[in-house]
Amino acid sequence: MNTSEFRRRGKEMVDYMANYLEGVESRLVYPDVEPGYLRPLIPSSAPEEPETFEDIIGDIERIIMPGVTHWQSPYFFAYFPTASSYPAMLADMLCGAIGCIGFSWAASPACTELETVMLDWLGKMLRLPDTFLAGDASAGGGVIQGSASEATLVALLAARTKVTQRLQAAFPELTQAAIMEKLVAYSSDQAHSSVERAGLIGGVKLKPIPSDDHFSMRGSALREALERDKAAGLIPFFVVATLGTTNCCSYDKLLEVGPICNEENMWLHIDAAYAGSAFICPEFRHLLDGVEFADSFNFNPHKWLLVNFDCSAMWVKKRTDLIGAFKLDPVYLKHSHQDSGLITDYRHWQIPLGRRFRSLKLWFVFRMYGVKGLQAHIRKHVQLAHEFEALVLQDRRFEICVEVTLGLVCFRLKGSNQLNEMLLKRINSARKIHLVPCYLRDKFVLRFAICSREVASAHVQRAWQHIQELAGEVLRLESHT
Repeated sequence: MNTSEFRRRGKEMVDYMANYLEGVESRLVYPDVEPGYLRPLIPSSAPEEPETFEDIIGDIERIIMPGVTHWQSPYFFAYFPTASSYPAMLADMLCGAIGCIGFSWAASPACTELETVMLDWLGKMLRLPDTFLAGDASAGGGVIQGSASEATLVALLAARTKVTQRLQAAFPELTQAAIMEKLVAYSSDQAHSSVERAGLIGGVKLKPIPSDDHFSMRGSALREALERDKAAGLIPFFVVATLGTTNCCSYDKLLEVGPICNEENMWLHIDAAYAGSAFICPEFRHLLDGVEFADSFNFNPHKWLLVNFDCSAMWVKKRTDLIGAFKLDPVYLKHSHQDSGLITDYRHWQIPLGRRFRSLKLWFVFRMYGVKGLQAHIRKHVQLAHEFEALVLQDRRFEICVEVTLGLVCFRLKGSNQLNEMLLKRINSARKIHLVPCYLRDKFVLRFAICSREVASAHVQRAWQHIQELAGEVLRLESHT
């Protein structure tokens, strides 16, 4: 493909993408295929000779689209949103064209510097403490990670290095192995499974703290675990507090947990993967109160801030904590400006070496929507969630399981778990809408998350009517058994 054909095919692809997104609600949101459907549809090996673009485009509808779950459909209410917008897509195209691997300032100065500035822009939108922002007098700063899972792991590994160095400085006879076997980290029992995985990868014990009746980690429960573990000779060093849990969008009590972490010299990491986007709205900013106690904070603009995956924003109070954990400087990566103090090399802030020019997406979206446009998007989703909540409350067969604060509604039929499992199976088998469940204590609960950029009241109303019809079928079936 030469430049002239690329111009022509690029326009065709943009048209295909625009047509797909304009018509996505007419497609079944959940694919009607079985595992292994794709392999028989394509050759067993790559072609020896080039094929035409027309053949490839034809195969998208024949092979790919039948197996796509349509996350951008206004009838997709599963998991949490995965953000998408035209400005972000255009920025991704430019990122692909530039094609830099921005592991250091020298590898592409604009890639590094725009990221630093965009994370400051975003931090100011959230009204983060100045200690988290980059600047001449600041020790902190922001970085784009691939996911919240990566951010949690990076924070845990940095905390592990920091506590190990501190203890070895005080007690030189201690080996790293002796320290490692005594390290213990904590999170709420409602924390995402990626937190547990970080503990597994980091080789440290991770203990769940029982949450309260509102599914929040409280300071008293954390304190009890700390005292018990210290008495057993363990070394508490790391706490993950979640703001907006995956199960039900609950919030750990930062104003209780934070001071304890500071008193005990434990690293506090805040995972606000979903809810963090909402904190740009003044009416939701109070949910972030206590962030001043944290050592690191993370949320995913690629969930709810109209920036396509992947773009996970992470800030630290002391960037030297990350650099100290990950810095390796082979001669082929060194450059003449790396010790100037004016720039950072993001390869020292993350697990991979290579990194894409992801800050372009933030730059395009922030400029083309403005803060007010992004706030309007968040508020629309929250309003639609409350609209769905009101519909559920009007039907005495159903119950709301936890307070609705943002764009997630947890609800269920009054009755057994088996009844709700049957309802969910019917919903997803019909493929008109898509939901996923969770367990809240021993209750099987349906999650209704407002996801699509284009979702509107009419889609929510139709989804609820569909759920009511299927609930009636399930209840009639139960009454006959």
